[in-house]
Order: sequence, then structure tokens, then C-alpha cells
Amino acid sequence: MSFGTRLYTYLRGVHVGTDERGNRYYREKDGGHGDGRPRKRWVLYAGPAEASTVPPEWHAWLHRTTDRPPSEAPLVTQPWEKEHRVNPTGTPDAYRPGGHLLGGGTRPKATGDYEPWRP
Repeated sequence: MSFGTRLYTYLRGVHVGTDERGNRYYREKDGGHGDGRPRKRWVLYAGPAEASTVPPEWHAWLHRTTDRPPSEAPLVTQPWEKEHRVNPTGTPDAYRPGGHLLGGGTRPKATGDYEPWRP
């Protein structure tokens, strides 16, 4: 985070919770605008600024889908819900189809059923 974000958080922010990855969530102090605008909400990431590290319940709060943060009113999870995963793009865990250079680099031979388009 930048110096400006740290300063704004120190002067205007109220800590509302922390998720399991260590990301910290804030909202603006009460009595901010006075003109009816909603208070700002933001996250300070524990590591690099990567939006996919924000779990769904905190994402809902940041985007005003819910009024109360998960630290005050935890969401009920269903048994069929999968656990939140961070986007693995650009990491060794990323999906690599058959024939990808980093996944072995050998593609299966063509079967002869391909016909190129001709105008």
C-alpha cells in the first residue's frame, strides 16, 4: 500500500475486521460527509494487491451487497459451497492444457478430421 493509503487509513479509517489471509478491512469514520454519500470501504492486503485474495463474504461487504461486515454478521455457508481459492494464473498451479510448453510440450497428432476454411 502507498503512503497516502496508510495516512488516509490512520486519519479516517475504522478497522472492521480481518480475514483468514490477513487482509484488513476498513470503513470511513462516522460523521464523514454529511451530504448523504455512503462511507467508503476498503481493504489493505496482507501481501501483494491481488483482488482474488478477498473472500466472497468480504467482497460482498466491500461492494455494498451486505450492510454489516462478516466480522459482525458471518454469512451462513452451505454444504455444497466450495472453499474460496485465489486465482492461480501466472503461478505453477495454473492450468496448462496438453501441449503447453510448461506442461510437457507434446501435443497429440492430428486425426485428419480438420478442414481449413476456404472463402
